Amino acid sequence: MPSLKDLRNRIASVKATQKITKAMQMVAAAKLRRAQEAAEAARPYSQRMGAVLANITQAVGGGGDAPALMTGTGKDDTHLLVVCTAERGLCGGFNSQIARLAREQARRLLADGKQVKILCVGKKGYDILRRDYASLIIDRVDLREVKTLGFVNADAIARKVIHLFNEGAFDVCTLIYSQFKSVISQIPTAQQIIPAAVPAANGEVASDSAVYEYEPEPGEILSDLIPRNISVQIFRALLENAAGEMGAKMSAMDNATRNAGDMINKLSITYNRQRQAQITKELIEIISGAEAL
Repeated sequence: MPSLKDLRNRIASVKATQKITKAMQMVAAAKLRRAQEAAEAARPYSQRMGAVLANITQAVGGGGDAPALMTGTGKDDTHLLVVCTAERGLCGGFNSQIARLAREQARRLLADGKQVKILCVGKKGYDILRRDYASLIIDRVDLREVKTLGFVNADAIARKVIHLFNEGAFDVCTLIYSQFKSVISQIPTAQQIIPAAVPAANGEVASDSAVYEYEPEPGEILSDLIPRNISVQIFRALLENAAGEMGAKMSAMDNATRNAGDMINKLSITYNRQRQAQITKELIEIISGAEAL
């Protein structure tokens, strides 16, 4: 059984940890609002970009004017998984859920006889995936020094992916990230970005019977629009991840703070019982000694 001094030291240590977790919870709560607003603001632009892409794709009709980023290579032998995770931990199962989806995708593709390559965006995803698929990781993007995510960061990743595609390094590219729903709910998502997965015509596009004329030609517009769309989708994934990370971190630190409080209460009860037992023992010894005299 630990001594009273050991119990006091442990209680003090847990109290110090509780202060840290409480502070981290408050910081995550402050950052969550800005991150959530940024993620929600990016969704309409991303969806509208998909609608415009669908309209222009209908005009091209998958003909010879369509760029390779939209039509693909005609094969699906080699798949690139762009796995976006957080740079830091202490956010519950946020990173592990994304990595689990990436492992499932890689395992399924390998079972089908496909070649898989992985591009990790974020330190935690790289640390998790390299345990099982170190040989499949071709590159890693480090964003630890980035204080505020901007479109320039997503555009740099998109340029890297497009460069690999132009070199013939892969046939299909899938973006894996966590879609933010609420503080306690983040949904791991896999989205194909190369060849461009044109969304099905929604109500807005289907109900629009107008015929559009494009200047310049639709093929030229797509050659510029599709790379931009890849950057937009990656940027949205990074913003969704940032909001999900803060939400998961706030929940994890709140649970840690509560658990620290419970542990302090249990240790305090143990300390008081042991202290009372020691005092009782000393009193019995004093009384016994007095009676002996």
